[in-house]
Amino acid sequence: MQSDHRTKHRCSRRRFLTAVGTAGAAQVVPMFVPASALGREGSTAPSERITIGMIGVGRQARAYNLPWFLKSPETEVVAVCDVDAWRLNRAVETVQQSAGVTSGSVVAYRDFRELLDNDTIDAVMISTPDHWHVPMSIAAVRHGKDVCCEKPITKSIAEGRRLSTEVTRHNRIFRVDSEARTRPSFFQACEVVRNGRIGKLVEIEVGTPPDNVGCGQPEAMTIPKELDYDMWLGPAASVPYTVQRVHPHHDYGRGGWMRIRDYDDGMITNWGAHLIDIALWGADLERTGPIHISGTGTFPENELWDVMQHFHIDYTYATGLTMTVRSIPAGQTPDHYTRFIGNNGWVEAGFNHVTASDPEILSTPLDEVGIRLVRKDEKQDFVDCVRSRQQPLADAEVGHRTNSIGLLGIIAAETGQKLTWDPAKEEFLHDPTANQFLERPVRAPWNQF
Repeated sequence: MQSDHRTKHRCSRRRFLTAVGTAGAAQVVPMFVPASALGREGSTAPSERITIGMIGVGRQARAYNLPWFLKSPETEVVAVCDVDAWRLNRAVETVQQSAGVTSGSVVAYRDFRELLDNDTIDAVMISTPDHWHVPMSIAAVRHGKDVCCEKPITKSIAEGRRLSTEVTRHNRIFRVDSEARTRPSFFQACEVVRNGRIGKLVEIEVGTPPDNVGCGQPEAMTIPKELDYDMWLGPAASVPYTVQRVHPHHDYGRGGWMRIRDYDDGMITNWGAHLIDIALWGADLERTGPIHISGTGTFPENELWDVMQHFHIDYTYATGLTMTVRSIPAGQTPDHYTRFIGNNGWVEAGFNHVTASDPEILSTPLDEVGIRLVRKDEKQDFVDCVRSRQQPLADAEVGHRTNSIGLLGIIAAETGQKLTWDPAKEEFLHDPTANQFLERPVRAPWNQF
């Protein structure tokens, strides 16, 4: 049985400071104890901070995730993990430099399973390639950790269902790390839709940026000595190493894995994780799914970079609402959007714009008795829920249902058929061929997740 979170957390820092000696560990010895370390001056005492383990410290973690948890007075990064020793060492240095003389220690791991065995860690931030999200998240919740996970959270519909079930079974907090709901433009659009400003919602359009992936270079290369390539592959098929399959050497540029279907599903789930989430949030359909799916998409053949391109997918819900998710041609503006169309007007939002068919849709204050949505920074929402044990705004079920839209679209494009979907059973009706796409091949021993 897991110990109570607050009881465990009060002793976690003391226990963590005894964990020196782990391979890759580095320690900073405090020279003095300031008042803030005791919880005074409006700060959170170290014994009450949520201890965070960072799994994956590459491009996204370096730019956004690690800095946030280092800056927050409510969290303490006590462990980092990566299969690339160069990135791992730089993350250790960053934590040390940020924490200064009051930090204690940060432990470095090459294997995420060893990090999860550290019972001083309360929660993990997973910032790895997509094919690792579900195995790591399920392993984390089974170890009693709360999880903040980069989007898109799944690589298949079946594993998304398993993840949501495991989170509930182990009574853990899981937050999809997507910032779209924090953007004023998306938030405003969803509120006016929920409050009937455009009348009855009848249609949604979602446009994602183009990928323009090219073909990639598949020729086998020597594996860099600092990369544990077999662990990087993990649940994916064993194939020869090439730099454009993984990530740039000694750099934080965009990894080629984001264009390869073994590890990612391209723009329909990558940007779709933001834009489709907003569509479902505004329509109040974030815990169900469509009943019919059809569409087209192109898949590069015999290329390293092979995610779906130039797609146009149509979805129909049981209520009669229709939704289209499409890729926007290069050069067209805006290059991304979610548009809600009602019988009395429309409203459209992107990360930095919101427009409507009539300016009064956006400018007129909402009624006092109207529906009010909650807007909160995604990581602050996670931290708050770790403390309160309340469900976050985008939990595992919401993330699973959002990502299922993109995955259903890929299946429709691959089969070339109009598919009938049961959103309760999460299976295609009378279509064993399409149902074969609900799972993905997974290498042992990772198939246990």
